[in-house]
Amino acid sequence: MNILTQEEVKYLVTYQNSPCISIYFPTHPAGPEVRQDPIRHKNALSEAEQQLTEMGLQPEEIKKLLQPAQALDHPDFWQYQGKGLAIFIAPNFFQYYALPITVEELVVVGDRFQVKPLMPLLTNNGRFYLLALSQNQVKLFQGSHYSISEISTDEIPTSLAEALKYDDPEKQVLAHTGNPGAANGQSSILHSQKVGIEDDNSQIKRFCQQIDRGLQEKLNNEHIPLILAGVEFVTSIYREANSYNNLLEEVIEGNPENVSPEELHKNAWKIVEPYFHQSQEKAHTEYKELAGNAPDKVSHDLKEIIKAAHFQRIDTLFITANKQQWGQFDSKENTVELHSQPQPEDDDLLNLAALQTFLNGGTVYVTESKEIPEKAVAAAILRY
Repeated sequence: MNILTQEEVKYLVTYQNSPCISIYFPTHPAGPEVRQDPIRHKNALSEAEQQLTEMGLQPEEIKKLLQPAQALDHPDFWQYQGKGLAIFIAPNFFQYYALPITVEELVVVGDRFQVKPLMPLLTNNGRFYLLALSQNQVKLFQGSHYSISEISTDEIPTSLAEALKYDDPEKQVLAHTGNPGAANGQSSILHSQKVGIEDDNSQIKRFCQQIDRGLQEKLNNEHIPLILAGVEFVTSIYREANSYNNLLEEVIEGNPENVSPEELHKNAWKIVEPYFHQSQEKAHTEYKELAGNAPDKVSHDLKEIIKAAHFQRIDTLFITANKQQWGQFDSKENTVELHSQPQPEDDDLLNLAALQTFLNGGTVYVTESKEIPEKAVAAAILRY
């Protein structure tokens, strides 16, 4: 599956060649329900076609835009899905992501991509990485509360042998060369044992350093928690080599080579769930304290939140993924209009607030409506 990183989402957010088509619908990894997925796909493309027609595009333009998404509809594609699918289409742009979370069916055509449903995967409320590490096998997984999926590791060596295949073979010879002057070869044996121990540690350290470099390249400044799975000897050396800034202390102990992804997910979620729960609970507590002691530092007024998001004033945003609030924001006049139904040139202002907060380094918690402070459509902790 394609890995969804913060850099990928920033590109989606800043893409400005409209019309931008965003399509979401639930999918199924296996079972008879898989047959529903291509039907949802066709229905979504039909909805996109209708919206594009209403915008005034000609049939030839619409056909050209939607052709890459139409081409996805083949049996092999539907056999390798996650719990949801996100498709993004625009002039000279096409990308899709298999998602580890279920999403509701949604088709939005506008001047920017709809990214709000992706926020649970990009903020500190459910997404983590798992590095399953052994000398014979290295695997990287992306997980959430709901599932775990292996992701490609082209940048990362898949084993100790691969990592060291270009090492100088003379280093290995030292551990097996006898000393002709030693009686019965005893000195050579002791020397071999000592060098062997040193080589094991040295080799694994270089192995771990290569993994760390590849991981940094792969994750590209992500801040998502990373969990290690492996035997203590290897994971302790990896921890010394690590430069990723959110490696968790607790480890899934034991050789992960023969452990199923489902078991890894179960053990990983036990480690990471308190991390996420504490983070969101802390944000809720902070909101309540500020609401009582410094009410100017919080807001549940949507118009104020839209303005604050644009001017980089939001530190933490609470929002729901399953609602849209249509309207228009005029940044020059600093005015907000709210509409009950979408009108020409409208934006989903909740999506706009989420993407502006995300781009400006704030935290976005996408949660159920009942868990948003004040039971509002959105609520925010302000920087000033």
